[in-house]
Amino acid sequence: MASKTNSRTASHASAAEVSRARVRGHWDEDDDGAAAPAFRKLTREEASALRAKEPPLNPWRVIAVQGGVGGVVALIAALATGRVEVGWSALYGAACVVVPGALMARGMTSRFSSMSPGTSAVSFMLWEMVKIAVSIAMLMLAPKLVQGLSWPALLVGLVLCMKVYWLALLWRGPTRRTGS
Repeated sequence: MASKTNSRTASHASAAEVSRARVRGHWDEDDDGAAAPAFRKLTREEASALRAKEPPLNPWRVIAVQGGVGGVVALIAALATGRVEVGWSALYGAACVVVPGALMARGMTSRFSSMSPGTSAVSFMLWEMVKIAVSIAMLMLAPKLVQGLSWPALLVGLVLCMKVYWLALLWRGPTRRTGS
């Protein structure tokens, strides 16, 4: 019984040591136990080379593709049903994604939002709240703004435009790990 208690205490002590080592940043192994390279700060040239190799995704490109998808969905909806109202409903659903997304992209690419990491985090939360509020307001105004509103068509346009974010992840490609 005493040996079981001692082994439990030893395992708890080693877990605590591991936790402290990770917090202090002295942990040199990945989760799978493989040795990881020590963290080092990149030079300006190395950072530039990394940015050139892995360019960030342009949010305006995503917004443009969402608008294109919304237009195509609206056209297909109008032609498939023979009712223009269904096409307008699908287009309005796409606009409920594109317009708030464009507002957020504009806010996040402003000079103010990139001043410091703290400012960027607060700016992201603020613009995300604006995006959600504008989306909700647009959905609430839909029955008044779109004559003969078709909610299913609106939701199809909305959902398909939201799924463009998944395409954006594919555009970036898989993350590459470089060995040293």
